[in-house]
Amino acid sequence: MNIIHLSFECYPVAKTGGLADVTGSLPKYQRKSGADAWVVMPRFNNDWINQRSIQVVHAGSTYMGGEMFHFEIHKVEGDELGFPLYLVHVPGRLDRKGIYVDADSGYGYWDEFERYLSFQLAALEWMRTFSTYPDVIHCHDHHTALVPFMITSCPSFSDMNGVATILTIHNGEYHGNYDMGKASLLPEIYPGQYGFINWGGRLNALSAGIRKAWQVTTVSESYMKELQHSANGLEGLLRAEKGKCRGIINGIDNEVWDPSKDPMLEFHYSVKTVDKGKEKSKRFICDYFNLNTNYPLFAFIGRLVKEKGADLLPDVISDFLEQGGKASFVVLGTGDHWLQERLRMMSKDYTGFFDTSIQYNEALSRKIYAGADFIVMPSRVEPCGLNQMFAMRYGTIPVVREVGGLKDSVRDIGEEDGYGIRFRHFTTDDALHALYRAVGLYEDQKSFKAIRKKIMKLDFTWNRSAAAYLELYKELKH
Repeated sequence: MNIIHLSFECYPVAKTGGLADVTGSLPKYQRKSGADAWVVMPRFNNDWINQRSIQVVHAGSTYMGGEMFHFEIHKVEGDELGFPLYLVHVPGRLDRKGIYVDADSGYGYWDEFERYLSFQLAALEWMRTFSTYPDVIHCHDHHTALVPFMITSCPSFSDMNGVATILTIHNGEYHGNYDMGKASLLPEIYPGQYGFINWGGRLNALSAGIRKAWQVTTVSESYMKELQHSANGLEGLLRAEKGKCRGIINGIDNEVWDPSKDPMLEFHYSVKTVDKGKEKSKRFICDYFNLNTNYPLFAFIGRLVKEKGADLLPDVISDFLEQGGKASFVVLGTGDHWLQERLRMMSKDYTGFFDTSIQYNEALSRKIYAGADFIVMPSRVEPCGLNQMFAMRYGTIPVVREVGGLKDSVRDIGEEDGYGIRFRHFTTDDALHALYRAVGLYEDQKSFKAIRKKIMKLDFTWNRSAAAYLELYKELKH
């Protein structure tokens, strides 16, 4: 079975979030199961791509509206990713340093829709030249959600109508929402089909994909249920289409996330050596951030935005420390300017107990996963969440809000076979109570160390999820 994943991100090629982690791992595990899975993404002008050997496998041209554009398909040579990687090169559109945001100005690109559409058109035009079409085109988020629409609604691609299309929603907050005038850039559309791209008088790529894809998935079962009640305006559509919607939780790549051989760690350890390994790793991180090693160490790693619940952190941490709580805290990430500034001020107010590093730093994040006792994830919305899985792989206990994939992947210590700490409401009081529960667990070192070993043994690999996707593909093709 030939599966082509269309995505704007793929780790380690280009990443802003969990989407990249999924497309960088799922195809590899699908290939281990015997499927022929590829990834097709834009050729950005970044270091990773520019340092690789590239082979041009196709050159072509097509129209976007009344304007013809040229494109090439490049294949990355070698097998370092574990799957074939193809890059769509559209000069002047996709060959930029930033994925969604201009690297110099920090602002989104003015021709955002044209970039997404040119990528999708070029990919489909290339596939049309195949002697045998792929069995499945797996589209990821709104950037590729017009592919199911164009295959079913545009005469140009009518010969591909038998190709199964899957749309995975990694984040339902973002729809690809534009003025309806942008529809003129699409290929000719069959009469009566315009309504499928129209949502509330605007061109909505995600709504078109939901209605036209053979199957719609999200990255956890709980998030699929949540989307039917909160999807930034698409709740009714998702309820109407629920018969073809399902949640399949993400996984992680245990070969990439392995504390026994992670090249970014100062100290390596396994389940057998976790106590000594974590102790050394914690001392390293506490020295780095000038924190007390005698207290439990809580970490937040991620975007400093409301979606991740990062705006709850200052009040929760301040209240905890002002009440005399004994713990250390570290925050790594970038995001809202006001929040970054407040966290910087807290570093001065609570020296020795709190510090922050306002940056995206993959190597430092790995060291924090290894050194922290607890990972804190107070998310407002969390479609799946991978940080809790990364953390558990490194023996770091999750403290999470009961939402989306966090609810599906973290079982509270108050339940049978529990191994994490959950809180329900997005309030300072609920989060504060969770911190005190974590400190109580830490003080019971026998239970704490037992849970730490337990979570390192949990299976959050892609094996189960990759098998679920393959089963879904087979259902659609029969």
